Amino acid sequence: MILSSMDTNIILVLAVLSLTVVLLIIDVVRIDIVAIGCMLALGWTGILNLQEMFSGFSSNAVIAMLSVMILGRGIARTGIMDEFSKFIIRRSGTRKRNLIGLLSLSTGLLSGLIQNIGAAALFLPGIVQVSRRTKIPLSSLIMPIGFAAILGGTLTMVGSGPLILVNDLLRNEGHDAYNLFSVTPVGIVLLLSGIGYFLLFGNKVLPRKKVGETGKTEQEKLVEKLHLPHNIRLLVVTRESSLAGKTTEEAGLWNTYHVNLLGIGKGDNVVYAPWRENKFEDGQTIAVLGSAENLERFSKDFQLRDISSSRYFSEDFNPNISGFGEVFIPPGSDLVGKCLREYSFRKRYAVEPVILFNKGERVEGDFSDVKIRSGDTLIVFGRWDKIKDVKESADFVVLTGFNIDKKDKSKTWQSIGCFVFAIILAMVGFPISMAFLTGALCMVLTRVLNIGEAYEAIEWKVVFLLAGLIPLGVAMQKTGAAMFLAESIMSVVIDLHPVFFVLMVGMLSTIFSLFMSNVGAIVVLAPLVMGMAGIAGIDARPLVLMAAVCAANSFILPTHQVNAFLMSSGGYRNADYIKAGSGMTILFLTITVFLFYFFII
Repeated sequence: MILSSMDTNIILVLAVLSLTVVLLIIDVVRIDIVAIGCMLALGWTGILNLQEMFSGFSSNAVIAMLSVMILGRGIARTGIMDEFSKFIIRRSGTRKRNLIGLLSLSTGLLSGLIQNIGAAALFLPGIVQVSRRTKIPLSSLIMPIGFAAILGGTLTMVGSGPLILVNDLLRNEGHDAYNLFSVTPVGIVLLLSGIGYFLLFGNKVLPRKKVGETGKTEQEKLVEKLHLPHNIRLLVVTRESSLAGKTTEEAGLWNTYHVNLLGIGKGDNVVYAPWRENKFEDGQTIAVLGSAENLERFSKDFQLRDISSSRYFSEDFNPNISGFGEVFIPPGSDLVGKCLREYSFRKRYAVEPVILFNKGERVEGDFSDVKIRSGDTLIVFGRWDKIKDVKESADFVVLTGFNIDKKDKSKTWQSIGCFVFAIILAMVGFPISMAFLTGALCMVLTRVLNIGEAYEAIEWKVVFLLAGLIPLGVAMQKTGAAMFLAESIMSVVIDLHPVFFVLMVGMLSTIFSLFMSNVGAIVVLAPLVMGMAGIAGIDARPLVLMAAVCAANSFILPTHQVNAFLMSSGGYRNADYIKAGSGMTILFLTITVFLFYFFII
């Protein structure tokens, strides 16, 4: 086939393909809009009929993708993965190599079953906290974790968009589909090799930015701006302690020690911002806020035992659960003209007032009897769900932004059961899309999620991207455009050793995934690779699978969604990815070509 004899439809398909690739590369239009435009162009030009044009919306790939999103949201909703990430971080200790190794392995394994960006996002808050405590540069931890999340996406056929899509592309051409774990051996080698790469060469290829260069959180800025106390200690009232039997005022917490009482716990009962007349008891655990010096003095004077490293209700005071809120008193508030004691502020909202700005003056200590004026500002500390109650009151305007992390641990076993059930269905031979959609429906039926939350879990941009690009692969096969391109490429490599043919497939997929979405890359490449395999007389299935795996080889530039998501958190530049990603790209390509050439193809 030569250019002069090309069919008009082939020219049209190649024109649509070229325009789509250019738009995906230059990124001036959202990728889902590009995909929808591509789909409609194939319909309006008459290349595809109506059913073919909308075939993407009924594809197994789209159903499998949205099902994985719903299952992932259900698992996250119960807080299981939060506990898992905290456990891993505790086991890692403070050594840099241990942190990189264990966190990378955990993130990679997790991303084989949920979206890789979700796995990376899950561990990010914990990594930031570890970096601050250990003084290990954040830039030395985040990139390995991000790369591991991408590599982990090659562990199963639902780990990444291209692998979810590849079975549909194979079925369309009459080939058998792969099962859930067909790609797992390759994925394991890639993940372990990627972790080993950073363990061996991390000091040479990773940037070494100092902690803090990536910017401060809103809470850190508020603490710094107002010079707020930010040390929280958990102390036990022992038998020998003279604190037992005293109230907050009698103990002089505010006036003598300048510390604030955040909560009292005994057994399973925890009281936040307790009433000022509450008396301390033997065996209670108290959470107090103040400067390190004041807390030390308070603890020593009353013979309190420090258990701050314990998990006992300390999780209630981590930045995801609680923090400082800046509360403005507007005109018309019921608090105006009253003091906090009259208003029963602590009793109503269970948050602790730390500082009052009254008539422009900063008031600390015990200001429970100070008359509040319109325009005053309170700085309070409490759980975000309690501060939300303050925000919803007409008496206050909360100036601090925050998000409430909703968890429902009562549905833990239901969510695990639904997830495991979906995997078992896929393992015994049912189609992946059917198995995972069944699991997603079980999440709704067992009330892990309601149907509205299930719809909210779906990233519709990804759904329309998949559904819009799938018809492009259909058009390339239908018109013969894929065969034309395959013959053109094969004319270059036909006389070379077969290993160069396999290498060409891997390089094409790698290059395409760097400059366009990995889903777009496999849609374009799958029909092309099938044509090349037909000419070379090689089974097309493993070659298409290899192309889907190599679509994850996107490390040199931060174009992969995981790298783009983590770029600002790590304070990285493009040059940092080029330096660290070049070696990873070569390693990935070498391993993939070796495994597929010698063991699979």
